[in-house]
Amino acid sequence: MRNTLVRQSDVQTSIPVMAVTGGSLQEVLTGLGEPANEWCKANNFSAKPSSFQLVPGLSGQLAAVLFGVEENGPAHAFALGSLAKALPAGDYHLAEGFPQPEEAALGFALSGYKFDRYRKASEKTVRLAVSDSIDLGRIGAILDGVQLARDLINTPANDLGPEELAQAIDTLFAAHGGAGRCIVGEDLLTEEFPMVHAVGRASSRQPRLADYTWGKDDAPKVTLVGKGVIFDTGGLNIKPGGSMSLMKKDMGGAANVLGLASMIMAAELPLRLRVIVPCVENAIAGDAFRPGDVLPSRKGLTVEIGNTDAEGRLVLADALALADEEKPDLLIDMATLTGAARVALGPDLPPFYTDDDALAEDIAVMSEAATDPLWRMPLWQPYMKYLDSKVADINHINTSGTGFAGSITAALFLSRFVEKTQSWVHFDIFGWTPAEKPGKPMGGEAQGIRALFDLISERYSDGK
Repeated sequence: MRNTLVRQSDVQTSIPVMAVTGGSLQEVLTGLGEPANEWCKANNFSAKPSSFQLVPGLSGQLAAVLFGVEENGPAHAFALGSLAKALPAGDYHLAEGFPQPEEAALGFALSGYKFDRYRKASEKTVRLAVSDSIDLGRIGAILDGVQLARDLINTPANDLGPEELAQAIDTLFAAHGGAGRCIVGEDLLTEEFPMVHAVGRASSRQPRLADYTWGKDDAPKVTLVGKGVIFDTGGLNIKPGGSMSLMKKDMGGAANVLGLASMIMAAELPLRLRVIVPCVENAIAGDAFRPGDVLPSRKGLTVEIGNTDAEGRLVLADALALADEEKPDLLIDMATLTGAARVALGPDLPPFYTDDDALAEDIAVMSEAATDPLWRMPLWQPYMKYLDSKVADINHINTSGTGFAGSITAALFLSRFVEKTQSWVHFDIFGWTPAEKPGKPMGGEAQGIRALFDLISERYSDGK
């Protein structure tokens, strides 16, 4: 995806993409000549925001692309992305004075993503040449991270099982000089990850927990935990077919965590990064865990199972307990956790939960600046009573609150497994774009990680 962007010095010729408004259109057309003026009139091009017009030269070859913007800039930060798949093959560049060129270039590249593992790749190449003023190295790190997250989510579970997901983690860390280990199968019980084992034991593919680190041990500690449920049948509380069709994306939390880790390591931020991912398949067999079971946990809490289709928080709980033991400076978890989050905020606006007000404010600021929408939701402690159990320390789902506040109660459940960490934040993401838009092709999606990369870069770039 980063190959969509190149340095201006690396191309011999390129076609200008010119920003025009309703007020500036005539002046621009005058500069291009009378044939361009007549062509745009014939095509009724009026420079409406996000509209575009290909303008031929006298020889018939493409001479310029006109792109409509509002008086104060593009209608959307990534609006230029609408051109990524619409333009003919060739090299293009943003004309002098194009507003917000770095955001425009990023939107263009994000929109150029294609998942073509299972079909013939398009031979059309559209590249945008950028000036030296744009930090192409940083944008490249972001694009690589986003592509990794998207590719992992888009890969179906027959080719991305627990072992393959763990291998992707190993490959990523090895490429950057990091290292780690995987705890597999029955060893999960020996090493006290009973809930990871319980969720994954019914699958023919063994559950595992990947634990990898990168960076200097004496640097500030940032730990990322991702839900790696490669496919969720719902277990014995089996999902209906319509609810199961997109369950290949149930490892979207892990995919996004790995995308963020890729950015951090590529940028060589001065921190000690740790990534923990429980990799499991929630399948159905004679040894599947059941509603009503009481499971032990790494934390020592006993957990009553209210519904086997709420398995993600179980594997996350064991992983968070492990992460918390080290008392990291910042602990982030990401998971495709609840349908309730989608009901509340839709697919494009993931909620996040934290008791750290300063962190929440920083996330909000970075989210808006990066055009990576996120919305804070409350860890409303009175709802903790909804997780009461009569036979165990806690139930993992809302059993007494008539089913309300599903995303909040899931976050509250996870909070019971984090107590030593200085600052913790939980993201309940969707990990999918259901309808294509600029910067977001339909399919697996990176959500929140560009904002988090900016936040972590700002917090730790000077070694604080």
